[in-house]
Amino acid sequence: MTTYDTTSGVTTPPTWMRTLLGLVLILAGIAVLGDIALATIISTMFLGITAIIAGAFETMHAFGTKGWGAFLWRALLGVLYIAFGIVLLRQPVSGALILTYFLGLLLIASGIVRIFLAFRSWSEMGWIMLVSGGFGVVAGLIILAGWPVTGLWVLGLLLGIDLISHGVAWLLYSWSPMARTAAR
Repeated sequence: MTTYDTTSGVTTPPTWMRTLLGLVLILAGIAVLGDIALATIISTMFLGITAIIAGAFETMHAFGTKGWGAFLWRALLGVLYIAFGIVLLRQPVSGALILTYFLGLLLIASGIVRIFLAFRSWSEMGWIMLVSGGFGVVAGLIILAGWPVTGLWVLGLLLGIDLISHGVAWLLYSWSPMARTAAR
């Protein structure tokens, strides 16, 4: 049975379904944390498969729409996606190392940008952005300082934490008075 929030017109899943989803996500997160190295390798291989599929579609699209211009760039992008995916599938450990290294760089860059933004909007709760940026920089530095060893566990750890936090969010939403009111 689907319920509707009459104030916004948004479909709200039943409480039992939200609770079940939360519990399944938490259990999946715990399973991932049980072997974060394996989860890292599986995640890397999944990204490889995804990159190959995306690259194939990008390349087909480039050939199918030659009249749009930039054919060579779009075809090259598709081939690069495919090549990246093949590398991740053939060498998942090396792929995980590469992905983790770039994740560390991305966290540092993102953290620095958030720190600069914090000072631009200090009067509008900029301190929260400053703290967030600081955490990003520190996380990136920790990843890079421990690299290449961190490449074997960081992606699995982040996946496990994300699954658990996502599950907790669904449980909290499911049990909140606001969600129960919307489900009526």
